[in-house]
Formats: sequence, structure tokens, C-alpha cells
Amino acid sequence: MASYTALTEEIREPLAADADLMECVRFATLAANSHNTQPWRFDLSANKVAILPDLARRTPAVDPDDHHLHASLGCAAENLLIAARACGLHGAVEARADGAVAIAFDAGRPEATDLFAAIPKRQCTRSDYSGRAVTGSDLALLEQAAAGDGIRLVFLLEKPRIENVLEYVLSANTAQMDDDAFMSELKHWLRFNEAQALAARDGLFSACSGNPTLPGWLVPLVFPFAFTTSAENDRYAAQIRSSSGIAVFISARDDRAHWIEAGRSFQRFALKATALGIAHAFVNQPVEVPASRSEFASWLGLGAEERPDFIVRFGYAPPLPMSLRRDVRDILV
Repeated sequence: MASYTALTEEIREPLAADADLMECVRFATLAANSHNTQPWRFDLSANKVAILPDLARRTPAVDPDDHHLHASLGCAAENLLIAARACGLHGAVEARADGAVAIAFDAGRPEATDLFAAIPKRQCTRSDYSGRAVTGSDLALLEQAAAGDGIRLVFLLEKPRIENVLEYVLSANTAQMDDDAFMSELKHWLRFNEAQALAARDGLFSACSGNPTLPGWLVPLVFPFAFTTSAENDRYAAQIRSSSGIAVFISARDDRAHWIEAGRSFQRFALKATALGIAHAFVNQPVEVPASRSEFASWLGLGAEERPDFIVRFGYAPPLPMSLRRDVRDILV
């Protein structure tokens, strides 16, 4: 079996200029997704790809309405579009009524952008940041990249506003950690050492969050004492206060088509941030707990039909180890 580092590099090998759709799917799977569940299946035909929701990989405790699941399909769709375009395949997207994302491709001129180059480098960097401000010109580039149909982006840059977001994060995080179903689900997706991560090729590997790895036998002894509400709240407080700012993605309507579009918008934002050397990570607790989401939406002054999709902190930090992805052959229909 390949080492963890060797496998992450293999998964992220560059695409050839004449890569086919199956190779482009490999780049699609490098997209952001909740808990690294990789909740997708890919159905390939001659010039079409359907990205199907894998309901066996739902996370009902943290994502009861499957918002994150369908947004993850949008993230994968955006990676696929960008990768295919670099290989001379231009795609048109349709959000199907069954929750799938269908993309039809036509031949065109290859267009390899900075977003394409960023695909194998993008990660959610779950660490403290430097606190250095992001320039106005880079914020404008991030906003431009994120522009989408029915999606708007709000930047929160002032310290008092960031502290307000932190209050919502800590309140919602406390509620989640007091929820036995949430904790059971989270532990199911945690990978505490390389052997566990390599065996599953999914989930949240400790090293990818800057945490120490543990042998399997030690986890039940250490976990209840190390993974406490107080410790997690302290960690989030330090991380958010070290960030340059917060980006909130907002859908004009609360339905699957907009969730998918929000995923596409976020993926472009994340790739542009990577191209600019800007780290990012989700702090989504306030949009995951329904009561907190309603309060957070009111604080933002959102309209009755709008939904806050993601809360993303951003700033500057060294990269962490990359996460794994399943073999493409295991996710094809």
C-alpha cells in the first residue's frame, strides 16, 4: 500500500492536455465536501456526466435537509467544468429534479485558468492564521470569482463583526457537541491515524486539521478528555480571531438548485483564494443548527426567502497535509 503522502500526490497528479472525462472526474473529486464524506457518484456517457447524490453518505445529524450534500455536488460540478474546459471540453450544467447535476459537454478551445491550476492545491486549512489583512484588490477578485446565479457574497472584515460571528459559532458549536447524535456521527467520520485514513480514503484525518495522530487503541481513552466543548470553543475562538475576515455565502432561495449553485460559487471562491495564496476554512456551525441559522440570518438582515449557505474564514497560513479521496473506479455508476 502506498504511503499517505504518496497517495495524496497520486490523487492530485496533473491532468494531461488531452485527458478524457474519466480523468477530469478525478479532479472533480478534489472539491470541497462536508466531513470529506465524498457524497457523490458519477455516471459517464460519451459527452455527458451526471453527478448523483450518494445517499448512503448522508450526515443527517449535521445536515438533516441534505443542504451540504447537494452543495458538495455543486462543488464537484464546478471542478469538473474547470478541468474539462482545460482539456477542450466545454460544459453546460442542469440541476435535475432528482437532486443530480447533469453536465453536457461540447468540444471547444482548451482554456486552462488559474482556477484549474489551483484544483490540486486547494484545501480547507483548519489552523490559526497570521491575522494579516487581505488587500481590497484581492477581495474584489474573490467576489468576482464567487459571482453566481442567485448567490451573493458578504464580507465581514471589521473586528466587532467578526466577534459577532464568533459568538454564533460558539453557541452553535456548543449545541452540536451537546447532541449525542451529532457526536456519534462526527466520530464515525474521524480518522485518527494514517492506517485508518488509508483504509477508508474518506473522512476527517487528524493531521489534516493540525492535530496529533493517535493509535486506534488509545482513541477511546483520550478522545473524551481531549475533544471537549471547552477545548473546541477555545480552538475556534483562536482560529476565527486570527483570520483576516469572514465570507458568508447567501442563496436567494432555499432550495436544492440554489444549494448546488452555492456550492459552485464557493468552489470558485476557494480556488481563487488558493491561486492568491489565501487560506480558508468553513465555520458552518451557525448555519447547521436550525435555530442558530434563523438567528444568524436575522442578524445579517436577510430576506424571508434567503438562506445563509456557508460561513468561511480566510487569511494566511501554511498548508496542512492534504486529505484523501476514493478511487475514481469506486464512485462510477
